[in-house]
Amino acid sequence: MDLLLARQPILDAERKVYGYELLHRSSRLDGFDNSDGDRASLEVLSNTLLSFGIRKVLGKHRGFINFTRELLVNDTALLLDPDVFVIEILETVQPDVEVIAACRRLRKKNYLLALDDFLGREAFHPLAAAADFLKVDFRLTSHHERLKIVRRYNRPTLRLLAEKVETEQEFSLACQEGFTLFQGFFFLRPEILSQREVPAFKGNLLRILAEIHAEEFDFGRLEDLIKREPSLVLRLLRYVNSAAFGWSSKIGSIRQAMALLGEDEMRRWLTLATLPALASDRPEELVRTAMLRARACELLAIEAGLAGRSLDLFLTGMFSLLETIIGRPLKDLLDELFLPGDVRQALLEPPPAGGRIGSVFRLVENYEKGEWERVTDLAKELGLTAENIAQRYLEATSWAEEIFSQIHVTV
Repeated sequence: MDLLLARQPILDAERKVYGYELLHRSSRLDGFDNSDGDRASLEVLSNTLLSFGIRKVLGKHRGFINFTRELLVNDTALLLDPDVFVIEILETVQPDVEVIAACRRLRKKNYLLALDDFLGREAFHPLAAAADFLKVDFRLTSHHERLKIVRRYNRPTLRLLAEKVETEQEFSLACQEGFTLFQGFFFLRPEILSQREVPAFKGNLLRILAEIHAEEFDFGRLEDLIKREPSLVLRLLRYVNSAAFGWSSKIGSIRQAMALLGEDEMRRWLTLATLPALASDRPEELVRTAMLRARACELLAIEAGLAGRSLDLFLTGMFSLLETIIGRPLKDLLDELFLPGDVRQALLEPPPAGGRIGSVFRLVENYEKGEWERVTDLAKELGLTAENIAQRYLEATSWAEEIFSQIHVTV
């Protein structure tokens, strides 16, 4: 497998996931080649359908896949399930007779079509008339140009998607302009409120996080904090009594569960269990992204010769979005946790801080954005191959989807 495959979320106005655009690169890490778009799209199709598995990549959501002119007119899209995939027509595809005919064939078979980087040019009106989604780039258009597009093309059967939305202000503006779907990293950006008060139950969860990452692990203090969260007690006992452990007798107490799991597993499990509750008023994709980052960092630790630091890398990925989840400066939050120095550096300081820990974390962060050239540099530094990275990232995606589907936070 010589393929990098990442995904970027597409959210609705309520910040819930509508689908994912699949981002791909089908060349070796030692020499990317942008020249063969057909081959790139074919490989992402093949690997999504055959190697990785649709649900491992997309969960229950739709997948947007880029199509070149050649793939469009030769009906490659008919290999895909129209109930799962959206055919995204690249901005380089000219609306000639063959392309329009291909679109009509797809529409007759109930496929959804999206136009990428739509600028409202008259020549592309025939494609826009057949589209279900118009993707408008916030970086390439002005407020006036976007309003013009919305006024002309807004209709009940069309979804207007604002892409490269990077801030809360841009998200709010896009909503006001009439867009209903959004793609970009605005939901990952922290919103810091100086007078923000943390609700009581979240305060206790923060104390649990601080306790499990204190310099000395105190089972007694931790047990007392966990007892204050009935839902956490229930989930801990349910977890430790699951078939995965196969204990000969039922575990009935918090202390017994903690003793059997041990310090490292308790740190990992409690971090995973508390973060969704802390983010209960945030976009769900925020938690899913934190989980994916954590697991990807953990899996790549082994590939990068850092097997002994796998927990530290798991926490690096998980805590990378803590500022956005809590709404307090990350430095203040990390000051309450006793974490290794290179983990703190990786999270707080610009590259190349954090040594190899920082490099693994930044590789995962750049991978999710599709910043393939930066991924190349970091992969070489860590001695990783495209196969290492792609396989571990997709394993992490599958794991995050499974874990997220099991989360039921009781507040």
